[in-house]
Amino acid sequence: MSDDVPRTRLQPRAVRMVHKLRVAVEAGADAGAVCAPEDGASLAIGTSEDNALVLADPAVSRYHLELRRTAAGVQLVDLGSRNGTWVGGVRVERAVVPAGTRLKLGDTTIIVDDAGSTVAPPASDAPQLPDLVGESEGIREVARLIHRLARVDSSVLIQGETGVGKEVIARALHEASPRRTGELVVVDCGSMPATLIASILFGHEKGSFTGADQRRVGAFERANGGTVLLDEIGELPLEVQPSLLGVLERRAFTRVGGASPISVDVRILAATHRDLRAEVNAGKFRADLYYRLAVAKIMIPPLRERAEDIEPLARHFVQKLTGVDELGPLASALSALRAHPWSGNVRELRNVIEAAIVMGELDLGGDHPTPLAQTPGSLQPYRDARAAALTRFEADYLRDLIERTGGNASEAARLARMDRPYLLTLLRKHGLRS
Repeated sequence: MSDDVPRTRLQPRAVRMVHKLRVAVEAGADAGAVCAPEDGASLAIGTSEDNALVLADPAVSRYHLELRRTAAGVQLVDLGSRNGTWVGGVRVERAVVPAGTRLKLGDTTIIVDDAGSTVAPPASDAPQLPDLVGESEGIREVARLIHRLARVDSSVLIQGETGVGKEVIARALHEASPRRTGELVVVDCGSMPATLIASILFGHEKGSFTGADQRRVGAFERANGGTVLLDEIGELPLEVQPSLLGVLERRAFTRVGGASPISVDVRILAATHRDLRAEVNAGKFRADLYYRLAVAKIMIPPLRERAEDIEPLARHFVQKLTGVDELGPLASALSALRAHPWSGNVRELRNVIEAAIVMGELDLGGDHPTPLAQTPGSLQPYRDARAAALTRFEADYLRDLIERTGGNASEAARLARMDRPYLLTLLRKHGLRS
């Protein structure tokens, strides 16, 4: 994955109010308990000790539900609980609930209370980071979290839908930390063959398996002194998870086929589009591994919940793709862009703008530019535009990479921060290697 989300310049904003989350237990073993977290952005409920509201009810799941503050109101998300979350006798998986709503969890009844509003932190509180673009409170809060977490060395779990820019956030966190002089090694857990995951993460010794014709240094060893990003960590097979847990606990591992443990000094970041708490409930992800990865969490809001970011993002992409620092005819389409649901998030927005430029629907170079179509749906189909843009990008990038490295595939893989076999596959795909 490469969530191609840009550089954020946070613009001053007027004072705004945000709704505070608060719940009260009306009936059950924990009757009388009240929970109103300081940040008020989200509130998790379940029996595990790392929830905001911890319940003793045995009919409640370890991670049962989460309440999230959104632009539309308080959103309830059931986390794949065993016995479900019930509202008015109806089992609910995801819904926006008003104040006063009663939630039934096992033998416990909880009231979603109205705790009023509070003033959102001023824009000046959001640090200026070179890798974030946006004006929304959601992206400002992400910037604040990056600033705070850059000072410590704890593991961080970065969550968000596909395309929101999880890798960009990880890179911003790495660059803001004392580890910025070291390497950020990205491992895509979702694209690796299960049989090679251990080798890619930990390396292998020569002759350790068929095809291991030389020693290989794994991701953790390459990142010594820096940071490892485990992208799409939710796709990591259960059988590999204990080995990763060992690295988190001991900062040491053994290469495949090796005998001696290797100690490393790395910070571990993980990213996923899944809710790992639901995966824990389903038995697909180890609870102890989740605890070690989610020491701190960054939740990136989807683009549809931060329409204020559409214009600065669009301006950034136009400048990046054309070198022109103005929206031009794109300005007339901003209302349509803001109204679009953006299921592909920032990545989709970038591809829509690139497709418009490529197809001649956004010509910023002539005296009489053709206006951008009024809705993204009137452009070339998203999948087609994305595939064409990706193919062009890959070919151009790889040609430049091979030229810079004189055709040395190992050096090219190191510069591109990608696995050498995958690089060779891409080179053959574009006819750049026999």
